[in-house]
Amino acid sequence: MKTKIIFTAIILLGVIFGIWFFYPSVSERKNEPVTEKAGNHVSYVCKNSKTIEAVYFVGTPVATVPSEPPVPTGRVDIVLSDGRTLSLPQTISASGIRYANGDESIIFWSKGNGAFLMENNKETYMDCMLVAPDSGNLPEVYVNSANGFSVRYPAGYSVNPDYQYKALGPGKEIQGVKFTIPAEMSTGTNLSGYDTGVSIEVIPNVRECTADLFVFQNVKSVLLTDREIEYSVATTTDAGAGNYYEESVWAFPGTNPCVAVRYLIHSMNFGNYPPGTVREFNRNAILEQFDAIRRALIMR
Repeated sequence: MKTKIIFTAIILLGVIFGIWFFYPSVSERKNEPVTEKAGNHVSYVCKNSKTIEAVYFVGTPVATVPSEPPVPTGRVDIVLSDGRTLSLPQTISASGIRYANGDESIIFWSKGNGAFLMENNKETYMDCMLVAPDSGNLPEVYVNSANGFSVRYPAGYSVNPDYQYKALGPGKEIQGVKFTIPAEMSTGTNLSGYDTGVSIEVIPNVRECTADLFVFQNVKSVLLTDREIEYSVATTTDAGAGNYYEESVWAFPGTNPCVAVRYLIHSMNFGNYPPGTVREFNRNAILEQFDAIRRALIMR
């Protein structure tokens, strides 16, 4: 029995010694390098067609002085469109996330979905907006710095940055940008390639952002959730002289200025064409592209 007790005690002492010998004390471990975890690889498009590719690394903040906030230990690796690559450690910031080199001659600042780069106290990459990754067939990018949004859209679509929605009447025009389908999508069908497309529109100074603000008919908007984003949605139809108009407005509640995405599908009565002269347009294919554009919208 005694032998068994002594043997057990020797094993316990060995374990304790091993922990003490091989595992450093708390005071020693606080100086270990922080293990960084790779964050998302994101893309920004900036003023004057400049771009920034950024990879964020998140570290565990280190408390150096108990009365002061912990020192951030992350970093960002960026590739600039001029070919330069930079790796900048995170610094303390009262707003947004700030990164800088040792003498702070280069500062990269990200806040929400926006960012900018300063070099020697001058903004060299300004009005940068986060761009959604291409989910497939959305190679083109449009950035509106004034209203703070970016969006991807398919190749071949034409862009009108001075678009106005005028159906509400004189003095009630809604400013926006419109992406109109390419001609090949409507050629040989009963779809109009003149105005079918997607527009992103903005109404300033609203009390509540709802889709019914954007439609000319007395339609009550409803709340819908698509891919974890809540929208206020209103749908209208109109017809006349063999033309058929379908509009769907997807507004973003809580935004002010109020931002909305409008789908417009303008088609002609298929029965008015001589048999065999045109084919009926693929409505589902059109809506699939329009949905992809809406989902690729990112706001600051």
